[in-house]
Amino acid sequence: GNPEKISEANVYIQVLDVNDHAPEFPKHYETFVCENAVSGQLIQNVSAVDQDDSAEGHHFYFSLAQEAINDSHFTVKDNQGG
Repeated sequence: GNPEKISEANVYIQVLDVNDHAPEFPKHYETFVCENAVSGQLIQNVSAVDQDDSAEGHHFYFSLAQEAINDSHFTVKDNQGG
């Protein structure tokens, strides 16, 4: 509350950790769907890795492309298992 005891200081922060690597698939996935596959059948599990991964790890989110969201032939479900 005393204006005579107010001061300002500039603070500069340098971030040393840079996200140098985008998440990527750990292997090449080649998926096939058989003609007798049933609705709701699991077709493929996918995972991702990040070389910039922190000690706590990351949780990756996968989704269908915008144009495929209304396509009832495919769904993406998060198995919460990394």
